[in-house]
Amino acid sequence: MSEIFEAEVKMEKQSTILPLLLLLSLMAAVLGVVAYVVLEVRARQPLSAKEAGSVVESILKAQGPAITHFHAGLVMPSVDEKPRDPHYRLLEKAGLVKTGKTMGGGTMVTVTPLGQRLATSISGFKKWKNTDGTTSYAIPLADRQLVEISSVTMNGVNDAAVQYTWKWVPNELGDDFDAAGAGVKSFNTWDRATLIDKYGADFYHAAPSRASVNLMRTDKGWKIATE
Repeated sequence: MSEIFEAEVKMEKQSTILPLLLLLSLMAAVLGVVAYVVLEVRARQPLSAKEAGSVVESILKAQGPAITHFHAGLVMPSVDEKPRDPHYRLLEKAGLVKTGKTMGGGTMVTVTPLGQRLATSISGFKKWKNTDGTTSYAIPLADRQLVEISSVTMNGVNDAAVQYTWKWVPNELGDDFDAAGAGVKSFNTWDRATLIDKYGADFYHAAPSRASVNLMRTDKGWKIATE
C-alpha cells in the first residue's frame, strides 16, 4: 500500500510541476517578445534634441581648445619657432613674457611670475624641455561650447541631420588673444593675420557660429556619419 501511495504522491507532484513549468516557459517567451518589441521600437525612435546635444557636445570637446604656443629661453629662429613673430610681442603686452636683446641670432625670452601663475592656472596647460635648452609652453585660450540645437531632421530611420550653434568661451589669456580686442588690433594687418593663422587668436567674443553635422545610429548610439 505504501508503494502505491508514494507513486500517487509522485504523480500528483509531477502533475503540479509540469503546468507550472509550462506557465513559466510561456511567461519567459512573452517577456522575451515584449523586450524585443520594446528594443525595436526604441531603436526606431527619432533622434531627440537632447540626444543630439550630447553628441554635439562630445564632438566639440573632441576638437579641443584653441591653443597658443611659444618657447622660453634663448630662442633661435627655426622653421618651427620664430621669436620675431607677433605672438611674443602680444604675450609681452599681456605681461606673460619679457623678451631680451638678440644674442647670437637668438632672442632671450623669460616667462614672468604673472605668466607662470596664469599658465599653471589654466586647465590643459603643458610645458616641456627641448633638446636645445629652451622650454616649450602650450596654453589653451578658449573652449567651444554648445549654445543650442537648432533642428534635427531625420533622413531615414538611422540617419539624422543636426543644425546647431556654438560659441567660444575664452579664458583670461584668450581675452588677450581676441582678434577684436585692443591688443590684437594694435598690430598691423599682416601681424594680425599671423596671430589668427598660427598662434590661436580668434574672434572669441563674436556671435555664436552656426554649424551642421550628419549623424547615424549605431549599436553604441548616435555617431558622426561616415561616407
